[in-house]
Amino acid sequence: MNLKSILPFSHDLLTRIILPGDTVIDATIGNGHDTAFLADLVGVNGHVFGFDIQQEAIDTTTQLLTEKHVADQVTLLRESHANMAELLPQQTEIKAAIFNLGYLPGGDKTITTLAGSTLKAIDAALSLLTVGGIVILVIYHGHPEGQTEKSAVLHYAEALSQEQFHVLEYRFINQRNNPPFVIAIEKRQIKPVSAK
Repeated sequence: MNLKSILPFSHDLLTRIILPGDTVIDATIGNGHDTAFLADLVGVNGHVFGFDIQQEAIDTTTQLLTEKHVADQVTLLRESHANMAELLPQQTEIKAAIFNLGYLPGGDKTITTLAGSTLKAIDAALSLLTVGGIVILVIYHGHPEGQTEKSAVLHYAEALSQEQFHVLEYRFINQRNNPPFVIAIEKRQIKPVSAK
């Protein structure tokens, strides 16, 4: 297939903007694959902050990062991503953040991300984002809470100022069973208004 599927598309966006030494966020670490991917991109002089409320996710991700020899540039927090602004060091600026919304793959499907905390987390991530940085939301909506969260996130993203943000939706529209899709939000350079 020449069209990129959802996760490769999101990783391609991240690869285009993240440089060694950058600071980034994995807002929902899950099984740690995005965390390890981000750790490779930022290198030994960069840093990844990862959030998850489940100890299972922290343990699985810790093991993966250790196996890949990238644990030193990652801080894992067993906390809601909604609290990221309060938990990160003061004046942290990030180049990117990625969210995989829904439940932990292979985990307890009754524990999911929730619309209210997700919107608070997106708001925090956008406030920490540098100009040209990107927040990526991979939206899994094949479950009841996922439908609620999808609607809330789309409403939030569509209302963002086009002067401050570019917002992209990437999805396959002819697939069955509520396939995941991506919302990517890029922070724009705000041009000063010239005096006449």
